[in-house]
Amino acid sequence: MKILIADKLSSTLIDSLEKISAEIISNPNLKAEELIEAIGDVNVLIVRSTKVFAETIEKGKDLELIIRAGAGVNNINLEKASNNGVYVANCPGKNSDAVAELALGHIIACDRRIVDASLDLRNGYWKKKAYQNATGLKTRTLGVIGLGLIGKALVKLAKGLGMNVIAWSRSLTQEKADKLDVTYCDSIAEVATNADVVSVHLAETSDTKQLLNNDFFNKMKDGAIFVNTSRGEIVDTDALNKAIKEKALRVGLDVFENEPGSSLTEFDQTDLAGLITCTPHIGASTIQASESIAEEVARIVDSLIKTGKPINVVNSRIKSKDGTILMVRHYNRVGVLAFVLDALREDGINVEDMENNIFKGSTTAVASLKLDKVPSTDVVSKIDAKEYIIQVSIK
Repeated sequence: MKILIADKLSSTLIDSLEKISAEIISNPNLKAEELIEAIGDVNVLIVRSTKVFAETIEKGKDLELIIRAGAGVNNINLEKASNNGVYVANCPGKNSDAVAELALGHIIACDRRIVDASLDLRNGYWKKKAYQNATGLKTRTLGVIGLGLIGKALVKLAKGLGMNVIAWSRSLTQEKADKLDVTYCDSIAEVATNADVVSVHLAETSDTKQLLNNDFFNKMKDGAIFVNTSRGEIVDTDALNKAIKEKALRVGLDVFENEPGSSLTEFDQTDLAGLITCTPHIGASTIQASESIAEEVARIVDSLIKTGKPINVVNSRIKSKDGTILMVRHYNRVGVLAFVLDALREDGINVEDMENNIFKGSTTAVASLKLDKVPSTDVVSKIDAKEYIIQVSIK
């Protein structure tokens, strides 16, 4: 198996992959455009922030698996991967604490204006009076938009500071909110209206693109704090700029719309950066998170080698509870399942899922096949009459 690591990751990852006898190519300086030609006969591609274009996947004739060394997979062309039968897997939750810690850091920095004060001191200005009127965070209301693993991690940190927490998330219910000890909001507008601090933790999808726009920011309190450590495209940057100027919002951003990649490059959003507290998309970048992600990436590769199906796959079709189940009890002999599949094919039936459980002693087995339609009586009878078939039933 040939593995290409196309971003800078923990050195322990290479050590772990070499133990499973994989051929490792580490080229962390590859740009997305160069990856198209570098993919060659690679079986597993591991990326962090490097974009994986449709052209890259098309060129990777031997490509079986793309691993995103992180949670979000918006830098990978999922549609092309799915159409080409390439697994895409990620490492959910392995950097949650790191991102939550940075979000909290931005919140505190915005409240205490730490960046502005530091810049003034570096330039030789002692402006104590200008920076001694911070409100403080204890008893203030934090509004969390998106209660995944990162959002929940931030809730715990905020509770430690004595903050009240309100939240909205697509999957959040009143019952779940009560268990988390947060106040349930039924819309992002309700969060904007009631929060002193808003922190965003959403994945980038077609539904969340520029979700936070003029309508949202107009509902926020004057002088409130807004922090985004998720994805830049969730925020309408023009609307945010307007709110900073008209509502005196204090803003902390780790992500930007149309931000550069991971390599050293110029950054052209300096006007916005000059008004806020900001970092260059480093939320997940701690040694602790890197080690945890490296361990999970190695576990994903190991699962592919041992089972043929990697863990943490994000582009498998969700299994429907509907459908016909064909149960075949049979003796464990070569060719039995091949005969069953041939019979179904001749009847125009597609197998959507299949599992074959072999009993102790390896004498008998039960195959469970999920079919896209009910097989004809003739086909069932044909299978049932086959040598080494014990019983056939439809569930």
